[in-house]
Amino acid sequence: MADMDQNKLIEKIARLKQERRAVILAHNYELAEVQDIADFTGDSLELSIRAAETEAGVIVFCGVTFMAETAKILSPSKTVLLPVLAAGCPMADMANAAELRDLKARHPGAEVVTYVNSTAEVKAESDICVTSANAEKIVSRIPVGKEILFVPDRNLGQNIINRTGRRMILWPGFCPTHRRIENAELERRKREFPNAVVLAHPECNPEIAPLVDEFLSTGGICAYARKSLAKEFIIVTEIGILHRLQKENPGKVFIPASVQAVCPFMKLIRLEDVLRSLENMEYKVELPRELMDRARIPIRRMLEMSK
Repeated sequence: MADMDQNKLIEKIARLKQERRAVILAHNYELAEVQDIADFTGDSLELSIRAAETEAGVIVFCGVTFMAETAKILSPSKTVLLPVLAAGCPMADMANAAELRDLKARHPGAEVVTYVNSTAEVKAESDICVTSANAEKIVSRIPVGKEILFVPDRNLGQNIINRTGRRMILWPGFCPTHRRIENAELERRKREFPNAVVLAHPECNPEIAPLVDEFLSTGGICAYARKSLAKEFIIVTEIGILHRLQKENPGKVFIPASVQAVCPFMKLIRLEDVLRSLENMEYKVELPRELMDRARIPIRRMLEMSK
């Protein structure tokens, strides 16, 4: 796309956004062009909370399906649009409500702790939700002796076990993108950049822990990079975040642990899709009221517990 064409596209998006009273959200893994036109860029739950606090009547969520669902759960009276229907999350799809109900039946009385990277149906079957930023704190606050079922990311769950010592039954889900990041690649990067601070997302394989300085959410990685006096960072997560990191810290160097860490679903939404979404008001996220009410309970409990 020529620069002039892209500029016209951005102008049309800005005009329609104003006409629709819309707010545009972009996850940290989205394409750079989408991040740059968003009103807010950040973690999935952070974005949903910020959108709920605005006066906007329309939320355009540039992310994946579960994120748009969460925005709808927290803003049921607002119109939530997902510009590309195919933008799903393989990890979220590895858990479903029926299988979770079966697991709960085999472990009566267990606390179901569910990562926000999950479908609305799975959230509705849960006792409390967690994010990658607050999971360790919330799990630590669950009474000792209480059985815990952790859904759906086994890597995040195992990283929490390693840091808290709490025993948990882990759902066998995982993020395919984070699983592609291997120890050998990270070791090679550390040899190339021996002074770099290694920041990793806790969805990564727990085996990389000895090579990592900090496990952080995407928002945590951005905050750490801003505050740190270090000049070089090896970033162990999906490479879309590098755009935001470099934009916010022009004097620092950010090295991807693996150029293979690309989520194809996070790259589906382009500027043309955002424009079409605003023009046609598509694709609307519709969830049954009863389901949203049930799914909101574990999210609110998390917000209370994480204070």
